Amino acid sequence: MTGQQQIYPVLWSFRRCPYAMRARLAIAASRSRVWLREILLRDKPDAFIAASPKATVPVLVLPDGAVIEESRDIMIWALQNSDPQGWLSVWQNDQLFCTRFLDHLDGPFKQHLDHYKYASRFAAEVGEESRRMGAEFLAEIDQKLAAGSGFLSGPSFGLLDAATLPFVRQFRGVDANWFDRRDWPALHHWLGMFLASEHFAAVMHKYPPWHVGDSALLFPA
Repeated sequence: MTGQQQIYPVLWSFRRCPYAMRARLAIAASRSRVWLREILLRDKPDAFIAASPKATVPVLVLPDGAVIEESRDIMIWALQNSDPQGWLSVWQNDQLFCTRFLDHLDGPFKQHLDHYKYASRFAAEVGEESRRMGAEFLAEIDQKLAAGSGFLSGPSFGLLDAATLPFVRQFRGVDANWFDRRDWPALHHWLGMFLASEHFAAVMHKYPPWHVGDSALLFPA
């Protein structure tokens, strides 16, 4: 990239990846701008692998060459730069709570989600047990939402909501009929509001995969 393009970071992303989705949510909320490079996970560009040998999205390459490889860190980076909606207040008020919650979300819950989503790769009982364990965490989220303001981050939508909802959406997508029958009224309402929100619409535009020589795509547009 040359000229004016150098003033913006490059975000390597994949539209449907929940980790990439939450990074885009935070970037959009912060009103930061990045050059978006959409990739196909089955056909990763050499430039992407060179930028981050771990070769998983999202990856943010800053203008000075520094690389941020974890979605959580990209969210914090964006919101520390600018946070007009106060998404980061929950992190600033109780970083330990946020870290523990996100560790469970990205660790045990994500593992249960993967085993449930890709149950055909495992014994039948593994998928069933993973759905049960994932549902226990979702029930806890429902209780937190019902006991509070309807958001995980405090009185309004924020960091924890944006970090969690892409994974809840993916869990529902495995078997929406089963999911929708669960007695989780606060969680269903929370997810429904998100799916109908401008936040979600703004980060789910479908872009063509990036190739060497393509014109840069500015995100948010």
